[in-house]
Amino acid sequence: MNVTSKQPILPPATIGIVGGGQLGQMLALSAKSMGYHVGILDPTPQAPAAQVADFQITAPYDDQSALIDLAKRSDVLTYEFENVDEAALIAAQQYAALPQGTALLHITGNRLNEKQFLHDNGIPVTEFAAVTDEQSLIYAMQRVGTPAILKTAAGGYDGHGQTDLMTTLPSEAALALLDQPCILEARQTFRLEVSMMVTRSATGVVTTFPLVENRHKNHILHTTIAPATVGPAVHAAAQQIAVSIANALSLRGVLGIEFFVLPDDRLLVNELAPRPHNSGHYTIEACNISQFEAHIRSICGLPIPPITQLKPAVMRNLLGADLTVARDQLVAHPEWHFHDYGKAEIKPQRKMGHITIVTDELNQSLHMMDLLKGAQ
Repeated sequence: MNVTSKQPILPPATIGIVGGGQLGQMLALSAKSMGYHVGILDPTPQAPAAQVADFQITAPYDDQSALIDLAKRSDVLTYEFENVDEAALIAAQQYAALPQGTALLHITGNRLNEKQFLHDNGIPVTEFAAVTDEQSLIYAMQRVGTPAILKTAAGGYDGHGQTDLMTTLPSEAALALLDQPCILEARQTFRLEVSMMVTRSATGVVTTFPLVENRHKNHILHTTIAPATVGPAVHAAAQQIAVSIANALSLRGVLGIEFFVLPDDRLLVNELAPRPHNSGHYTIEACNISQFEAHIRSICGLPIPPITQLKPAVMRNLLGADLTVARDQLVAHPEWHFHDYGKAEIKPQRKMGHITIVTDELNQSLHMMDLLKGAQ
């Protein structure tokens, strides 16, 4: 194919997805329903996404020859997580279109790059400083203040690769992280955490999904409430920020934006995710199109309709043994939209699936979700 073509990529073209987890699975399901073929690159045989795709290349993500093989068998490439090898993607671009580019990964795959990008574009973020060794950590703590959070600049997720700093003395846990570049961020006192999915078409039209409220346990998303129970001004401010970020990135595909809502209702951007996001799963049942269809439409050059939420919704992650508990209770809950990701092994705190309830009775649905407890 002509990888520089501005023409839409129409079915039955092949979409190559780097990553075979649950996000890749839901992207593949959406793409298949639209008539596309789908290929997956993932090191795990029969990865969740591969179970619903046309083919899988079983190889490490940084295997350049494997990625080029995927590109040669695809018309367009995308990815389901941040830590993709940029050099391998650049090499693969001569064989398949990569509408998202690699600059998006360079920014969002490194917390320091991400914070600096947001700051440079006038997006509100917490105070931060780069840290490379003990001396720079001490200087950063003096500048940023405490309490603060030290995070590895790259890698880390769901609370991994970070530690709290409550005093001006570096802790042993903090010093242990300094074998790689880090970022120190001022800890914020916030009222709640919210997020918004945003996408942008090939013609530059930005489309946002509703702002949602996220509740975490052990640093992992537990429940999402859609829409967020905040005032209209907060919804409007989040949408304005999302549009600004999408345009600054020349975004293609879907981007997840996590915010802190401060006590005075101001918003700070916490993190960006250059892909569909866990907090957007509710869109499959609750919106006119899902975040996954929006992503496919964006990377393939198709128009994206304005997003409407049909009814309020609650999404609950199934972590570890929650999955088997939910399976046992499924016969008693016809209101559940039950998603099992098909992972081969159940592990504590691992995302195994999710449940969405579309309802006008949010409090009742939240209470029902709280009754679902697994043996973590």
